[in-house]
Amino acid sequence: MLNNTFNPNPAKGWLVALSESHWQVFCGAAALVSIPVFIEAPLVRQMPGLCLALTMLWVALSYFLYQRPQTRLWGDLLFGFSWSWFAGAIYWGWWRWLPAIHLPVESIGLPIVIWLYWQGKGKVGSLFYIGSLLGTAATDFYMYAVDLVQYWQQVMVVEPDLVAPLLQAAISQVQTPRGTAWAVLLVSLLLSLGIICLSQKKNHWYAFSGAVLTTIFVDSLFLVAATFTQSM
Repeated sequence: MLNNTFNPNPAKGWLVALSESHWQVFCGAAALVSIPVFIEAPLVRQMPGLCLALTMLWVALSYFLYQRPQTRLWGDLLFGFSWSWFAGAIYWGWWRWLPAIHLPVESIGLPIVIWLYWQGKGKVGSLFYIGSLLGTAATDFYMYAVDLVQYWQQVMVVEPDLVAPLLQAAISQVQTPRGTAWAVLLVSLLLSLGIICLSQKKNHWYAFSGAVLTTIFVDSLFLVAATFTQSM
């Protein structure tokens, strides 16, 4: 039998269907993790004030989306992303040569998102932010475990034409047995955690998983790019 039900607002129906898809949330989280890396990071060095101000745009947009039932999920997710953007603008704009305070600055929104999650509000955005922060913590831990922090500090202050030798030295350290062992261990832990969370079949856990697993992908891209630069 043909379904003759007429939908007077097809866009509304599409948004509802989109909001009900866990995998759409996963992909949205993955995309939002990539934005600070590939868009904010290059921009913040030149215009840190603008990046910081853009936080208000993300917050306003998240509020606008959250007020509508059809797009509430995306407003929730975007609110969590706004904390990642805000923290990134502060750290990479003014304090990027101080690795010791990287994680504390990136954690600036943690008390609020934990409180929201505890209250049963903003679960998608909260777990997206926590997943992003966990990925950041794992990356920072690796930098310390393999003694790459010295290169981090130097790369942030030297002239651009002196960056390549520093990256080559860092890659050589990553390729040691110690560097490889730590990489395998951390990737295995993050991968296992991300996959386990997918089994929960909840939007907020898909947002968390998307953030965690994308961290592995982005870090791998940087490693491949640095290795390719070394071989040239």
